[in-house]
Amino acid sequence: MSDGEAFAPTEVTVVDHHANNQGNEKRREPSLEIPLEREYTNLQDARMAASIPLNRRHTLNLEDYFAGPRDMSKHSKWPLFLQMHGSILPKMIVPLVCMAAWSTIITLLYEKVAHIGVNSILLTVLGFVVSTGLSFRGSTAYERYAEGRRFFASLVTSSQALGRIFWIHAKTLPDVDMRKQMLYKISAMNLVVAYAIALKHSLRFEPYTAYQDIEHLVGHLDTFARSATTTMPLNGGVGKKNFFKSIGDYLGLSFAASNPRKLLKKAEKPTGNLPLELLNHLAVTIDQMIARGQLPVPMQQTTAYNNLAALNDAYTGCLRVLTTPLPIAYGILFQQITWLYVILLPFQMVAVLNWITIPATTVASYIILGLLFIGQEIENPFGHDVNDLPLDSYCEQIALDMDIIASHSCFEPDDFFFSSENVPLYPVSGASADIWLRRSEAKLTEAIRTKPNKIFEWRRWRGEKIEDEESAKSD
Repeated sequence: MSDGEAFAPTEVTVVDHHANNQGNEKRREPSLEIPLEREYTNLQDARMAASIPLNRRHTLNLEDYFAGPRDMSKHSKWPLFLQMHGSILPKMIVPLVCMAAWSTIITLLYEKVAHIGVNSILLTVLGFVVSTGLSFRGSTAYERYAEGRRFFASLVTSSQALGRIFWIHAKTLPDVDMRKQMLYKISAMNLVVAYAIALKHSLRFEPYTAYQDIEHLVGHLDTFARSATTTMPLNGGVGKKNFFKSIGDYLGLSFAASNPRKLLKKAEKPTGNLPLELLNHLAVTIDQMIARGQLPVPMQQTTAYNNLAALNDAYTGCLRVLTTPLPIAYGILFQQITWLYVILLPFQMVAVLNWITIPATTVASYIILGLLFIGQEIENPFGHDVNDLPLDSYCEQIALDMDIIASHSCFEPDDFFFSSENVPLYPVSGASADIWLRRSEAKLTEAIRTKPNKIFEWRRWRGEKIEDEESAKSD
């Protein structure tokens, strides 16, 4: 499955969950029924469907190789300068071919028609301006890239904290079915995962809920996005790319690029703001836990609300990075002066290099234009380019963290502190905690007090032994 299809909207059906309600009740809008159980015609389709929705599946297709973001779990044994996945070279093929043709024309005119070379002093003057502009372009682009990463790091931290609050700190109510309480906590933790995934889709201008990685998390919630999904075309509003458009997209041609806000413009109903609506659901969840007495400690309540606010801060911060690009005047100017510089290169090199001007201009253009194109690619770190942030991996990590937290049994600390496998004074003593309970308090106090001295003496003895062994080998 290609990267573009990994989270493609699935076919949905519209049903009315309130069809059996009493006749005097107001009929609600149709809601989205997620087809979680599907029939498969072959074993391969079933295996693909059984895989984790958040995992990116890579194939040998051209689209997977030149599309992204890059899977950080993959390891390549190729030397870095020979790797193509993640390189800017595919998007530079057309510009480099144009520059090679241009330098060939200038060289032919110089050799066959007239000497049209200019003084190389222009290289020095323009070179300083171009280098300064490219340095500014690259630094501002990477600053946005790093800032986006920081916001998602804070999102992970806040998600882990909320997960612990929901599962560990929230007290169990004696008069409520334990199964109901466990499902309540798990559903609250799923809202945290759904928020991270919804933020990812929002930053990529994907407004619906019928995506493979989020449909099972928010399909039961009453949101604007779910309502808009019921009117969504089966292909998600995105038609299949033709051959020329696909090739142009790989090569980075601007006229082949699609409008990233296409789905928002084609929506037939208000798509709302799914991350914000999920924050509302989380806020109501925390309020109800406090009202029920499940979070009796004020510090726990404060921590819950602070981390909820931190989720909102991460969202607004990512929106700031997304919607505040480099001013267009700077972008146009950098493009113009960079292209002007490489276009003038053959005129300044042909008198000295003659026919070598052609490969020299091509190599110089690769270096200069490469810096420009890299800045353009990482300016928006939330997209589908190879060098963009791996948001799928971050969301997968949050989902895994929630599962790990939920797998923890909320037993008493005495159960693991006084276990026969706990060795509290290692390496001074190999005795377990239950053995120390059978010894005197004075002996335990003496072992704790003398532990630093014994470790220091042991390390010094080990260092002297290593020095003696090295001296014996040298002799």
